[in-house]
Amino acid sequence: MARSFLTATDLSSEDLFAIFERARILKESIKERKTLDVLRNRVIGILFEKPSTRTRTSFESAILRLGGAAIYLAPNDLQIKRGEPIEDTGRMLGSYLDAVVARVYDHQTVQDFSRYSGIAVINGLSNLEHPTQAVCDLFTILETKGEVKGLTLTYIGDGNNVCHSLLLICALAGMNMNVACPVGYSPRPDILDEANEIAEKTGAKIEVLDDPKEAAEGADILYTDVWVSMGEEGEEETKLNAFEGYQINADLLSIASKDARVMHCLPAHRGQEITSDVIEGPQSIVWQQAENKMHGAAGILDYFLS
Repeated sequence: MARSFLTATDLSSEDLFAIFERARILKESIKERKTLDVLRNRVIGILFEKPSTRTRTSFESAILRLGGAAIYLAPNDLQIKRGEPIEDTGRMLGSYLDAVVARVYDHQTVQDFSRYSGIAVINGLSNLEHPTQAVCDLFTILETKGEVKGLTLTYIGDGNNVCHSLLLICALAGMNMNVACPVGYSPRPDILDEANEIAEKTGAKIEVLDDPKEAAEGADILYTDVWVSMGEEGEEETKLNAFEGYQINADLLSIASKDARVMHCLPAHRGQEITSDVIEGPQSIVWQQAENKMHGAAGILDYFLS
């Protein structure tokens, strides 16, 4: 069975830095419009239950730029929509494709697809994790700061799938991470336990706080995500009230390190989790971060498929 990337813990620290190096080399080649054949004769399915702008486009672009072929598999066009078991779909697509990038609602879906297809499955987002996002984000920090080990990333907001993967990837990289969440919106305890176990080996420090100012003090990176994720629209009013005071704005940024950088995995709701002046300001690396979703995807594809 091919090796899949379903969770950040599918990587070792050595794997992570190897992906960073591959992403760096491939980014240079892609920027120079060099012909690449890393994925020559490879056909990769893009199976997305959830709509996407960046994850879909970045992976499709990376596949094509590396010489592979991408097939978009919309759930409405598949028999899954009519109740075909994932094991049946997985077995068949496993015989047609070399790998699948899957963006799904339930994390169990990517686990089952990996089990039954026998091909590499890359988790492009599930309700539990968003590991490719976290890899691309730390690649951006490495590119910007020249290092990641020993730096501190402060995540302000919902302890969601993005937060989960950042906790694990930061721990693998030896990078400290503070998380500031309202009561009731902290990361899952089992994810925190995993991150702390890894951090003990790499020297990273993980802290969960409820005061965003305390979490932001001296931080090298301030990071946020939307307060109301896709599928949570019915909770919008409750969450907006709960997250009042958890906004990345000029005041919070002034508490961080003097040369701190601001990140957001997008889409951004200006005026909610982040202000326009900060996301558009000189300390924002949000657009470099967004571009690196493609280069990080290239590094991940190369690492798992070449």
